[in-house]
Amino acid sequence: MREHGGMDALRALPVRNRTSELVAFAPGLALVAGLGLVAQGATHLPGLGLFSPMILAILLGMVLRAVWTPPAVFGPGVRLAVRPMLRLAIVLLGARLTVGELAAVGGGGLLVIVVAMGATFLVTVGLGRLLGVDARLAELIAAGTSICGASAVIAAAGVTRADEEDIAYAVATVTVFGTIAMLLYPLLAAPFGLTPEGFGLWSGASIHEIAQVVGAAYQGGPVALETGTVAKLARILLLAPTLMVLGLAVRHRADAAAGSAPVVPWFVLGFILMVGVNSLGLIPEPVRLGMVDATGILLTLALAAMGLGTDARRIAARGVRPLLLAALAFLFIAGVALLLVHLTA
Repeated sequence: MREHGGMDALRALPVRNRTSELVAFAPGLALVAGLGLVAQGATHLPGLGLFSPMILAILLGMVLRAVWTPPAVFGPGVRLAVRPMLRLAIVLLGARLTVGELAAVGGGGLLVIVVAMGATFLVTVGLGRLLGVDARLAELIAAGTSICGASAVIAAAGVTRADEEDIAYAVATVTVFGTIAMLLYPLLAAPFGLTPEGFGLWSGASIHEIAQVVGAAYQGGPVALETGTVAKLARILLLAPTLMVLGLAVRHRADAAAGSAPVVPWFVLGFILMVGVNSLGLIPEPVRLGMVDATGILLTLALAAMGLGTDARRIAARGVRPLLLAALAFLFIAGVALLLVHLTA
């Protein structure tokens, strides 16, 4: 079996060999599924409900990897979860979004979201160069901070071809600072003179994960919650164009092999197509809800698999510079979004 466990190769095999290949996937898939179930259950424990199952899954995978190296028999299923299943999840993510959500935030809100996101991405990548952070890791931190946390990190990783340690580090940093924002923002709404709508827009335009946005905006009342959620969903829609631009950067990077990666990966095109189909109302609601649930499951399995492939010692070897970069990116997007909210009020 090839290293990435491609499904095209599987379809080309005779029926008997296909059965053998499917059996080969079973141990690894069972392992990541078990981690995913534990992560899902852990969200019901006191204090852990602040974190998504995805975040807990990658942490569980890393902890298990630190004390146990999975034998080769687990490899095919784990690799299947990391790559094909992950890319399918990005496509299905489009079923959560509609183009109408961009219009719902209004012209001023859209300006806040686009400028804050674009500026944060560019500034974070630039600061990464100044700090000496590896370009791939800086791009993952930039994507996670500016767009939608862990989901954006793993989507960007599919373009930059970053390794599991880079992904784990980036996910950890955006989780930490997104959690800080979720706890801190409600305390700052009154001192910063924000209306409920302004507070919701600030939260949706600058906090990393959608669950963290909901957690913060909820404290500002129903208007803040609705505004924050819509703003965050509109921000996620910018994932596709950001990945296209990132693909161009990868294509022109000196250490990237010419033509080795498409400017627009297939899963980004699939994401765009899914948003379009959902915007036209062509997906029956029960099917759409099932796709939304499947997205969460696939992302959780993928991050559990990434955790299993992550050596914590290699993450530690990256030092504190990437952490400093993530902190500066967090402060930048919070400050720029707040300024823009006041200017467009």
